[in-house]
Amino acid sequence: MSNDSTTKTLIVALSLCIFCSVLVSTAAVKLRPLQEENKLVDIRKNLLVAANLLDNPKASKEEVMETFKSIEVLVVELETGEVVKDIDPEEFDQKKASKDPKMSVRIPPVKDIAGIKTRSKFAKVYLDKSGGRLNQIILPFHGKGLWSTMYGFLALAPDTKTVKGIGYYQHGETPGLGGEVENPKWTGIWAGKQVLDEDYKPAIDVIKGSVDSSMANSQYKIDGLSGATITSNGVEGMVNYWMGDHGFGKFLENFRNSYRGE
Repeated sequence: MSNDSTTKTLIVALSLCIFCSVLVSTAAVKLRPLQEENKLVDIRKNLLVAANLLDNPKASKEEVMETFKSIEVLVVELETGEVVKDIDPEEFDQKKASKDPKMSVRIPPVKDIAGIKTRSKFAKVYLDKSGGRLNQIILPFHGKGLWSTMYGFLALAPDTKTVKGIGYYQHGETPGLGGEVENPKWTGIWAGKQVLDEDYKPAIDVIKGSVDSSMANSQYKIDGLSGATITSNGVEGMVNYWMGDHGFGKFLENFRNSYRGE
């Protein structure tokens, strides 16, 4: 067969495609465990940073895993707020559960201020027990911004009202505008704010401009993101949703009723 024949060219091209496909598939399978491990480490790192338990966002895997040992992970049923014993927190994936009809619920439009349409029936809750006592409750939350679904963590004091820290670890908002949700200068202003009012109802208000401490109810108000009104509204909506009765509200109520201090 001539080296210049069309048939031989096609055979060589097909063989090369098959070889490359097998190589890529094999690499993907071999690397998947490492990718999943890196993903887990990254999420834990962002949780620890949001809760101010890790000063260095570039901390090594070993440092992250060591610091995370002080975190107790629970899975709770959101409707009842009860801890679920028969779901392994290490195996539970809240994102996947939110897409499974058997594991999720559709959110009534009137309650869907986070713009997510459905949510998992269950959610992880993280308890910071560093120093041998309960210091804070760390809750995962998510909701719609302008361009994306934004995922983050909110750390609360044991009173379930006072913010200890907040952080976003995944979003697709505009850099320099909505993307400022991950700017430490902005996340830092959340510390000490109150996410629930005196009746334990969601109360966060992300305003246009900056908050003046002399404003009425300034403890509930957060500076808006300049030039990112929709993202700011999204932040307000998702925080208030997850702090409400359709989110972690029942769990937080149960916690308040049972917590005696440690």
